[in-house]
Amino acid sequence: MTEQSQQPMVDLRSIAKRYQMGEHTVHALHPLNLQFHSGQFVAIVGPSGSGKSTLLNLLGLLDQASAGEYWLDGQNVANLPDREISAIRCLKIGFIFQSFNLFPSMSVLENVCVPMHYAEKPKDLMRERAMEVLDRLGLKDRIDHKPTELSGGQRQRVAIARALANDPPVLLADEPTGNLDENTGEEVMEIFRELRSEGRSVIMVTHNPEYEDQVDRVISIHDGNIIRS
Repeated sequence: MTEQSQQPMVDLRSIAKRYQMGEHTVHALHPLNLQFHSGQFVAIVGPSGSGKSTLLNLLGLLDQASAGEYWLDGQNVANLPDREISAIRCLKIGFIFQSFNLFPSMSVLENVCVPMHYAEKPKDLMRERAMEVLDRLGLKDRIDHKPTELSGGQRQRVAIARALANDPPVLLADEPTGNLDENTGEEVMEIFRELRSEGRSVIMVTHNPEYEDQVDRVISIHDGNIIRS
């Protein structure tokens, strides 16, 4: 495991999420405290409906907690205005999904440029950075291809390149190997380990128990409670 800094990159303090369903309150996540450090590869595991996706959505600032504080890179982001949250999410968090979520009408290069467009980066710098990450992931010869012209493994590497476009310190991956064969899944895991070694926080939701031995830490959730961290 790589050396961790004293201040965690992500610090959840008594974070909880509940929903009101008519007269009933559903506790998707009971109050929990979790810290994630730079240079740490973490797997979040648990049965369907346990709260994994809820936790990932809170970490990704895609949803707002019902209670508690969320400190990201030394800033409490739990209750910021939507505009500020969008800016922080764009620059500090990279997302990787099971279904890739690429734009089918866009080329590989254009897909990777999307986060930089939202960050209002200059066009020449966008292309330079996109080429850099695509080259690193072995996709430099695919920049003009559409996602439908790529294999599943190539599409996931494009998704990883897009997540890296703004050089975020935190990567969130939701079942990133779920649609891949075993060998391709292992290749994606190796990419994540390399990114971890560069000092990023890599947080992955997975149903694959074989990956638990390949990460630095496993967080297990059941019925909205942390039962192992």
